Amino acid sequence: MFEGFEVIPAVDVQEGKVVQLVGGERGSETAYGDPVEAAERWVAAGARTLHLVDLDGAFEGERENARAIERIVEAVDVPVQLGGGIRTAADARSLLDSGVERVILGTAAVENPDLVDEISETHPERVLVSLDASDGEVVVAGWTEGTGLNPAEAAVEYAERGAGGILFTDVDVEGRLEGVEAERVRRITEAVSIPVVASGGVGTIDDIRTLRGAGADAVVVGSALYEGRFTLADARAALDE
Repeated sequence: MFEGFEVIPAVDVQEGKVVQLVGGERGSETAYGDPVEAAERWVAAGARTLHLVDLDGAFEGERENARAIERIVEAVDVPVQLGGGIRTAADARSLLDSGVERVILGTAAVENPDLVDEISETHPERVLVSLDASDGEVVVAGWTEGTGLNPAEAAVEYAERGAGGILFTDVDVEGRLEGVEAERVRRITEAVSIPVVASGGVGTIDDIRTLRGAGADAVVVGSALYEGRFTLADARAALDE
């Protein structure tokens, strides 16, 4: 899935604009302009993958920003992984066949685990199951509903169902730029052999190093990049040291 450890810029789209939320809460967002311009800027800066999320889709269950996402896929020449509002195998396959490299399933995978098997049968290793956790529990529906699921145990089930990787988002630190909780990530990476992408809390390059040390294969970074805490070039240089 990844050739070496990757730092993946996030392009989260809400009402047609790039935003970053704090703790996943609506109303906490800071806007950063046009999604296509942001995507092109990260690719020009050296991003090898982009992480796209239709936030309205994640909250409402419908892909409200489909056109903005399509424009990004058409504009860039790097793989993109997309989540938010993907609820059926038909939706996922359509996206995968139209240029999206990986689909991210969160709520849909929790509500219907068989969906992962179904998509993986025709598009192997192209489902990234999103396990977003708060207080040690997987949460869904835009991080508003608890499920009672343990993230590491859930990761094992989805790996067995054919998921190509796990996206683990630590909701408790997401968007706060105050540091990461490495042990929460380590529990996931030690539970499965498929790639694990970590997300949430990164504020410094040391946080990225910490997540790599916890076994993550990649890290999604949003606010820290948009706020200029460091650049992609800075991150790559530091990781190569």
